[in-house]
Amino acid sequence: MPTYQYKCEECGIVFERFQHFSEEPLKVCPECGGPVHRVIQPVGIIFKGSGFYVTDNRSSASSSTTKAESKTESKESSSSTETNSNKKED
Repeated sequence: MPTYQYKCEECGIVFERFQHFSEEPLKVCPECGGPVHRVIQPVGIIFKGSGFYVTDNRSSASSSTTKAESKTESKESSSSTETNSNKKED
């Protein structure tokens, strides 16, 4: 059962109720008897699994550019490591 949040328009209290989807929304405040309305809340999003960005709606050009850039960076870092190791041997 989902939890719904309500706010009273007269006294301003905020309260929650567990209700079935099929139940009608509450219309009366339990404290003062005034009218209430349901407060819309943001939904939590959970991104699961590997490859979230791979399945995203990006163009193929942007993903190939990113792969090319990462290969260039890895080559540069490996060549700098080789240069440093050669200097240590001297």
